[in-house]
Amino acid sequence: MPTIPIPGPYEFGFFSNEGNEPAHVHAMREGKKCKFWLDPVRLADGGRFAGHELNKIKKLVTKHEHEIQAKWDEHFPG
Repeated sequence: MPTIPIPGPYEFGFFSNEGNEPAHVHAMREGKKCKFWLDPVRLADGGRFAGHELNKIKKLVTKHEHEIQAKWDEHFPG
């Protein structure tokens, strides 16, 4: 799983078999996982995260959207 180093309690990344989907990122913490689409940043799947935590994650994804997109483009060229 390619990961994106973003400070905080979450691990961000995506799976190598997801190149057929639009650009997105998963955030994981303590067995929980959610998914956000990029451009524009929007929730795809909240998993088991509470709403207030999803808001925090969305802010991080929005702040680091360009880094996440660059990592996606690097991993899935073309």
